[in-house]
This record gives sequence, structure tokens and C-alpha cells, in this order.
Amino acid sequence: MKTKLLLLLLMLLLVLHKPIWTLASPYPLAPSPQGPPFSPFPNSMSASSPAIVMGAEEQQIDSHKKMVIAIAVASTSLGAVILSVLCIWIYHSKYPSKSKGKNVQRSDAEKGLASSPTLSKFSSIKLVGKKGCVPIIDYKQIEKVTGNYKESNILGEGGFGCVYKAHLADNLEVAVKKLHCENQYAEQEYENEVELLSKIQHPNVISLLGCSSNEDTRIIVYELMHNGSLETQLHGPSHGSALTWHLRMKIALDTARGLKYLHEHCYPPVIHRDLKSSNILLDTKFNAKLSDFGLAITNGTQNKNNIKLSGTLGYVAPEYLLDGKLTDKSDVYAFGVVLLELLLGRKPVEKLAPAQCQSIVTWAMPQLTDRQKLPNIVDPVIKNTMDPKHLYQVAAVAVLCVQPEPTYRPLIADVLHSLIPLVPVELGGTLKVTQLPQQVLPANPHEDSSP
Repeated sequence: MKTKLLLLLLMLLLVLHKPIWTLASPYPLAPSPQGPPFSPFPNSMSASSPAIVMGAEEQQIDSHKKMVIAIAVASTSLGAVILSVLCIWIYHSKYPSKSKGKNVQRSDAEKGLASSPTLSKFSSIKLVGKKGCVPIIDYKQIEKVTGNYKESNILGEGGFGCVYKAHLADNLEVAVKKLHCENQYAEQEYENEVELLSKIQHPNVISLLGCSSNEDTRIIVYELMHNGSLETQLHGPSHGSALTWHLRMKIALDTARGLKYLHEHCYPPVIHRDLKSSNILLDTKFNAKLSDFGLAITNGTQNKNNIKLSGTLGYVAPEYLLDGKLTDKSDVYAFGVVLLELLLGRKPVEKLAPAQCQSIVTWAMPQLTDRQKLPNIVDPVIKNTMDPKHLYQVAAVAVLCVQPEPTYRPLIADVLHSLIPLVPVELGGTLKVTQLPQQVLPANPHEDSSP
């Protein structure tokens, strides 16, 4: 930008160079087409020699005056041009264009994953091509590193397949999702996830490392999240014992940051559509990352005719379940359910009888707004470990997020701003505390708590 402006200034100087000296010259370059210049003296006076001398001197003085005036005018014009160019340069330096702003925003997001592993860095991994910008890994190598999909390596199960833990060469641990794409829906989810994750880069979104395929089998390789899913931590064998109040608020904050990126910083915006505790993964420091983008869609492409009604019972927003209406507020509803899980330690849907279930929203809503009842329904693991004001604030945020009417729900950006003051600075928020709880992290943070 600076170089272009300097070249523009130089061109202006070259253009102005000739006219400046033309104006400053006391002698015309060519006779005027209208005849000789007008003389203020009558013709009779030019016959006498003293009058001629005096006339010549006055003419010379007049010419010098014109030259001075011309130089002054030209200098003023040049100064104005230089000042204008300088103002334009300062403006562009201070206020870059919107397109440039978007590029900066994307590059900032990319910095968040600068330290994440990419398979192209490891020479021992056999790559057989690329799918867009995603490395394609040799399928036989995937079979080998998963122990031919050994059952003991299973980290979790989904609708179309399982996720396996694998050790690649160069001491790289990864998670391998194996999908059985025997129908169009499974194939569509695979294509959708690879395409979206290849474009999404954020510290709170899972990193896609590569993919592979063999006949009807599709493989997606991600970074390994050593502490498994939030669902496993809350509802697994440990029953949330590793998650302190502050860690739970950190996980909620990280999740909100990931959603805000999808809703406000992706072009076009992305709706996750399947946000739940099993799709929130935790690394060794309990940083939370959104995963499983098979059902995600870009905002504006959805309608009742071109998308299949999908989601998980307990997390699906009422307007989507009843009318097929899907917006970013649908993700906000699901986030509210996750927040209730963190707060109460209960599953999103619990069985009351063989043919009867109750959602956490229906059960908790009457008690969340009652300050006397609220402390009694909090997860016993974190009961009495937080500032009561913070407890009431989180409960209020959850209540707003799970409102039946989507227009009453806040934007995820508003949720994010409400949670930041509740998370200690050491964990990514702005809360300053003199001493964190004794067990901020579990005794062995590297222990894989996945089943």
C-alpha cells in the first residue's frame, strides 16, 4: 500500500513538473492566438525612447510578479495534492477495508491452531493424495495403526460407526472415526464434515488431520483429545469428580467461544445442529473443542424440504422439532441444555418408567428460578464450592437459553460475555481469585478417561 501511494505521488510530481515551469516563465512559449498581449500604454508613447525603457522595466517587473504569483499558486496546488495523498495513506493505514478485515480475522483464527499437528509434517505417514486441502492417508496404514480396528481401541460410538484411538509414527496420537457409508445419509455426513472442518480453524473446534476411504468405508482422522468427551466426564464412571466449578465454567466458556466463531465469524455462518455433551471433547488441560460436524449446515441453505430432521433427543430445540425451523438460536438452546448438565450433573433425558422420560429442562425449570430451591439441585460434586451470586447468574443464563420461544433466547455472543467474568484468568476468563480450588486439574491430567 505504501509503495503504491509513493508511486502515485511521484506520478503527480511528474505531471505537475511541466505546468509549474510554464507558469513561472516570464516569456510565453508561443504567441497568443488572439494577437499580442494587451499593453496598458497607448501607441503614441512607444515612440519615445525613455518611455520604451520605462515600459520595458515595468514589463519586466510585472513579469517577475507574475512569475512569483505563478510559483506560489503552483506550490500551493502541489502542497494540497501531497496533503491529500498523505491523508489517503493515513486513512487506509488506520481503517483497512472490510475484505482485508475478514482476511485478518481468518488469519487470527488460523493462529489458534498453529501448534496443532498436521499429518503432512510427518514423513513416516504415507499420503496418497489430497481431498481439497485435506491429506488423504493410505487406508492400509490406518488399519495397521488401529490394530485392524481392535475393540480395545474404541473411544466412542456414533450413528454410522466408531471412533478409535491410534498411535502413528513420530509419537503422534490421533482419533480415527470409521464410518460405514452404505447409504446416502452417511456419505453426505462424511462429505459435509470433511468439507466444513477443512475450512474451519479455531482453538475451540476439533482439528481435522486427514481422511481416507476404501469401498463403503470412510475414515476421518482428528487430533486426539485425551480427556474424552464432556458426556464421559459427567455421566461416566467418575461422575464429574474431576470437574470443579471453575473447570465447568471454563468448558462452558470454551463451548460458547466455539459456537460464536461458527455463528459470527464463518462465511457463511455455520449452525452445528448436533451440539451435545458427547460432541464436546476435552484435551489434557480440559480445553473444550466442538466436534462431529456431520449434521452441520451453513445458515441460509436450510428449509423443510432439503434437510432431514436430525439431532439428539433432549438437545433439539422445540421450534425445530415441531416446525423444522432451524436457526443459530437452535444451537443456543442445545448450549443451554449442556449448561444445565454442567450445573446439575444430570443427563438431558432421564427415564422415569419403561415408557416415560423426562427432560432436564422440564424438571429443572421451576427450580432454577427459585433461589431457595436452586442450591439443592446443584450437582453434589460442586455443591457449596462457588459464589452463590455466580450460581444464580449461570442458572439465569441457562433459563434464557432454553426458552421455548427462540426470539427470547440470547445470541451466543451475549452468553459468552455473561460467562467470561465467572471464569478465572488462569482458565481463560477475567475473574481474579486469590486461590483456585485445590483440585483444579485431576491428579493425572494425561489419563485418558474415555471408555
